Amino acid sequence: MVAFNCGASPFRTVEHCSSAGREGHSVVADMDGTLLVGRSSFPYFALVAYDVGGPLRLLLLLLAAPLAGLLYYLASESAGIQVLIFATFAGARVEDIESAARAVLPKFYAEDLHSETWRVFSACGRRCVLTANPRIMVEAFLKDYLGVHLVIATEIQTYRGRATGFVSRPGVLVGRNKAAAMRKHMPEAAPEIGLGDRESDYPFMSLCQEGYVVPQESKLKVGPVPRESLPKPVMFHDGRLALRPTPPLAFLALLWLPVGFLLACIRIAAGSLLPMRFVYHAFLALGVRVTVRGTPPPPPSKSAGHSGVLFICSHRTLLDPIFLSTALGRPIAAVTYSVSRLSEILSPIRTVPLTRDRARDAAMIKRLLQDGDLVICPEGTTCREPFLLRFSALFAELTDEIVPVAMVSGMSMFHGTTARGWKGMDPFYFFMNPSPRYEVTFLDKLPRELTCSGGGKSSHDVANYIQRAIGSALCYECTQFTRKDKYKALAGNDGSVPEKKGEGGRIKLIGC
Repeated sequence: MVAFNCGASPFRTVEHCSSAGREGHSVVADMDGTLLVGRSSFPYFALVAYDVGGPLRLLLLLLAAPLAGLLYYLASESAGIQVLIFATFAGARVEDIESAARAVLPKFYAEDLHSETWRVFSACGRRCVLTANPRIMVEAFLKDYLGVHLVIATEIQTYRGRATGFVSRPGVLVGRNKAAAMRKHMPEAAPEIGLGDRESDYPFMSLCQEGYVVPQESKLKVGPVPRESLPKPVMFHDGRLALRPTPPLAFLALLWLPVGFLLACIRIAAGSLLPMRFVYHAFLALGVRVTVRGTPPPPPSKSAGHSGVLFICSHRTLLDPIFLSTALGRPIAAVTYSVSRLSEILSPIRTVPLTRDRARDAAMIKRLLQDGDLVICPEGTTCREPFLLRFSALFAELTDEIVPVAMVSGMSMFHGTTARGWKGMDPFYFFMNPSPRYEVTFLDKLPRELTCSGGGKSSHDVANYIQRAIGSALCYECTQFTRKDKYKALAGNDGSVPEKKGEGGRIKLIGC
């Protein structure tokens, strides 16, 4: 094994590495501080901790962080990382950890991808990542989003489907353990390029034909890869934390939780108990910002015999119909795709669940429109990123009185949606944010010549036109993905579960 001095790096910086003509080359890269801009893996352990164990698990990790830091810098990197692994994983179900790695972490990893390292890494035909992080945490992102062929990482011990908190032999992959693991998994020939960022990476880098270091000071000049330049966009993601939980932010989030929950209860009570014409001002006084753009249509005139207006909204949270009603100053009935019983009880507006029987749903929507205005979110599920899912076309066949509405929600600390957790907490998590916001933009009413009965358009043409109109107003990308695609990506199912016995064996859709 080559000995290295503690002074200057024996390797050139990554800026000097050419990416041209690397299609036939292999590259081996470290993760934290190399492939990612951030050198600390704490935020990712914190995200997993909160997802698998809630606030108490995150508190345990936060309490263990000072010990982990002392061991990391004063004793050994391996000991510090083992403390983080134990605090995060001990007793957690393996399937829960895998679910968090698949549904929660990719969004945060993708936002931290080092642009200069990615320039070299992506140019190579065979890509390998060699990291001290647990393989169970990083493999899903690396293989699914970055096209990594081989992931060599720390393995955790499990017992009867649960993590013990300890690591398997040969232990945490740092220093010489990294070099030995690389030789074991890549015995055929030395990789052309090795990328690292710290002295403990030098042993494996010395085994490569070329070694390049990612200096810490370069991170001030080189930022993460822009969203539009990512190899694969992270369209769907889950988890309750909206912020990157560094130790200070994780501490602030835990301190805010009891205050935020009390504030959420007050905000929900104001929205549920006050007349709708006062809710806008109550929300404003309680720190909930509602911005209304465009010209909303007037209330329907029953004396004239007109049916109500059908509002077609983009779907950001289950609160979309409530904030639409807030913007209008009057309650608007909403057709839902099954929400939790608690959300139905707390809702200040009438909610009517779809049966997923096309004929019955069409008849029900027509009856509701005879009674007044109605709101539908035809995507059928929420999407957090700037994308619109495919619009269901049923609504276009039922009325020509259609007003598209572009909805945007803003959350700084917690996400008010989930695909894998209990959806009854969705409104609470939204209102637990210090200053949540909603933007409601009313677009022009659909011209009669673009409707089904008035213009002879097909229902799919109408649905696609409205999707494009809302997408253009929001600068969102229109897609053909559906709720099934979302739930398959995040929860491993199609978004439906069997009804309880005695309900005819029907399928009930899972929430939003």
